[in-house]
Amino acid sequence: MHPIRRRSASAKLCPALAETSEASVWERFHRPFMRKWLPRLLLLAVVLAVALRFTVLRPDPVPVRVAVVEVAAVEATVTNSKAGTVRARRRAKISSEAGGRIVEITHRVGDAVEAGAVLVRLNDATPRAQLSLAEEGLRVAEAAANQACFERDRAERELRRKRSLADQAIVSEDVLDALESGFAGARSACNSLRAEVDRSQAAIVSAQAGLAKFEIRAPFAGVIAEQDVEVGEWITPSPPMLTAPAVVDLIDLSSLYVSAPMDEVDSAKIAVGQRAKLTVDSHPDQEFPGAVARIAPYVLDIEAQNRTVEIEVEFDDAQAAVRFLPGTSADVEVVLEVRKDVLRIPRAALLEGGRVLVPEDGWLEERSVEVGLKNWEFVEVRGGLEAGQHVVVSLDRVEVQVGARVQVEQAAASP
Repeated sequence: MHPIRRRSASAKLCPALAETSEASVWERFHRPFMRKWLPRLLLLAVVLAVALRFTVLRPDPVPVRVAVVEVAAVEATVTNSKAGTVRARRRAKISSEAGGRIVEITHRVGDAVEAGAVLVRLNDATPRAQLSLAEEGLRVAEAAANQACFERDRAERELRRKRSLADQAIVSEDVLDALESGFAGARSACNSLRAEVDRSQAAIVSAQAGLAKFEIRAPFAGVIAEQDVEVGEWITPSPPMLTAPAVVDLIDLSSLYVSAPMDEVDSAKIAVGQRAKLTVDSHPDQEFPGAVARIAPYVLDIEAQNRTVEIEVEFDDAQAAVRFLPGTSADVEVVLEVRKDVLRIPRAALLEGGRVLVPEDGWLEERSVEVGLKNWEFVEVRGGLEAGQHVVVSLDRVEVQVGARVQVEQAAASP
């Protein structure tokens, strides 16, 4: 009979002996197996788990955009605290100097006009008649003056002849006195009528000035922005101490500038003549050079608002500014200092505390940098980086952090 079977048979006779025999078999065969292979199996499981973690379960690399550390110029700038405004230095809201009915409108809104061009004509029948009357008065005065002066000249010639005869005692003193008196009177009449001629000429000038008030002319070359009247309407001049509504609003587009409020803390840094960059909301992708032309001599203090200093910046190219509409929002960036040929990175790459993220062999590392001048676009790097290195600029994702595995996309181009 087989030994185990014999033990099984004997176990029926003695259960305690059977249990002792089975435990001996376990210790003899299984325990050495567990001591030898169990650690190996556990190690194999760990290796498989790690391999699974870094292969099948390994997260995809985070795509990041980078910029190249380059050598270029960096500017220190200040910008307006609130939106600025495009304004015209020459803008006239023209009213009429005389009252009357409109009979002609020669130019309409949007028309470009030259200096002195007639914009609106009023009914000028009355002042034109007054001018004609003054001109007729001048002709009458000139005729009377000519006659009087002719009589003066004749009296003078007669007096000279009689004086030569008086020297020969042919003409009496009484006759000579009468001739002298007659000459003096004729001369006085001539002078008086000459004065009347001058008065008539002044009357004509006055009538011409009065007639000119019935034409509204452009005081300078510009574009008509508004026109609130029409043919047939009656307009009146401004009464004393009051302003009448404007008939025409004229703008000189060659005199445009940007008025911008700057924070009071920056007022000491800004000076007339400093270079500036202008951006106009109607042309968001363009930048226009300019210069600071004026700084307000006081700080504007408005309740519930930051205190500001108003500055005026003129465009370098006045012709390029003609396409802007006065009243358009604009921004000003005043250049305080420029450093050329320095290392710079985009402002978007800089973290708090002067830190940047740098991709190295597919992983993100943190670098501390020494910062110099900076503006809204670029930051000067004085130490911590070298030209040609890449820095991460897409920092708006949670996954972009130190130690992350990354995939570098095309480097961001510098403007």
